[in-house]
Amino acid sequence: MKELIRKYRHGIPMVIYLIVYLILFFIVERMTENHYHLVHIKLDDMIPFCEFFVIPYFCWFAYVAGFVLYFIFIDKESYWPMFWFLVTGMTLFLVVSFIYPNGHELRPTEFARDNVFTRMIADLYETDTATNILPSIHVYNSLGIHIAVRKSKRLSKHRAVQIASEILCVLIIMSTVFIKQHSMVDVISAFVLAVVMYVLIYVFHVVPRKNEI
Repeated sequence: MKELIRKYRHGIPMVIYLIVYLILFFIVERMTENHYHLVHIKLDDMIPFCEFFVIPYFCWFAYVAGFVLYFIFIDKESYWPMFWFLVTGMTLFLVVSFIYPNGHELRPTEFARDNVFTRMIADLYETDTATNILPSIHVYNSLGIHIAVRKSKRLSKHRAVQIASEILCVLIIMSTVFIKQHSMVDVISAFVLAVVMYVLIYVFHVVPRKNEI
């Protein structure tokens, strides 16, 4: 066990951070339950509701968790840039949520169809509020994972994995607006933040790299 912990100790900061993040997220959710700034642009009204996109939306959890575990156990060199990318963006998200409580009113009050997908969305709406959405962590973390996949020397040999990652990343991003979980403002802000973090981490290397840790 000690040898296992020593070998994969670089994954411990991620575990600790996620615990702290979830605690702070639930706190800020309670704080902004009924008091928030409305996020909305005209483009939001032009995007139709499509319940089928709930599938890629839920695939996000496996997509992010799966590749995080892959980088922890298989590709440490790619793990650290990904770690700083995700952690920095998620921390900024919490800061924004504390300073500027936000939410939207885009969710349909009733569904035109009754099927397994609309029931999944109804359950999602029950458990996940429409507050603290800016920027979209679904979008930002999907971009972070896909960038890590594209930057990985190990995965550069697996074109099929990179293509699959790209397709799933795009579908997840689309799903956030098609099931009315996010405004386009959340999506655009996530892209802007991802571009900034990409330049800082992958171009200018402002965070420690493998040989520095």
